[in-house]
Amino acid sequence: MGSTSSADGGGPGPARGSRTARGADPAGGRRRWWALPGFGMAVLVAAAIGGLGVRDANAAYVGLEQPSWAPPAWVFGPVWTVLYAMIAVSGWLAWRRSGFGPALWVWATQLGLNAVWSPLFFGAGQYGLAFADIVLLWLAIAGTVLAFHRISRAAAALMLPYWAWVTYAGALNLVIWQLNT
Repeated sequence: MGSTSSADGGGPGPARGSRTARGADPAGGRRRWWALPGFGMAVLVAAAIGGLGVRDANAAYVGLEQPSWAPPAWVFGPVWTVLYAMIAVSGWLAWRRSGFGPALWVWATQLGLNAVWSPLFFGAGQYGLAFADIVLLWLAIAGTVLAFHRISRAAAALMLPYWAWVTYAGALNLVIWQLNT
């Protein structure tokens, strides 16, 4: 009594892979794995755009007057590799739960702002504009975390290290701007 038979031939109870209303998967489970590489590509494109017009960012970074708490140049590659993977998975998890809606538009906005920062900072040497961009990026990440929290706590949690890193990077950007003007 009160049980349902699953569509895939399972016994009584909810259909295998079914979710609660909060975690509804609009297109249904496993077939949505195919979209994860698409989110990875979106993040990869943002990273590639960020690299356009930037010549030897490591040398440019090393040549700047920096605070004592600035990380060595080699740290950025591994950190961003991990963060970009987390950003992609986060977007994908949110998309699985709610599709392309306002939360994903905020996610895309932060990705665009992320892409603009490197050309401003390294390519154009516009440390003040880069700082303005990173402030907007920080706010867009905050908006993404809030929007994702309503959809998927895991998706929101995956954005937190990125938000923390951008907080640190924003402080570093500000000090470098002050020291190099």
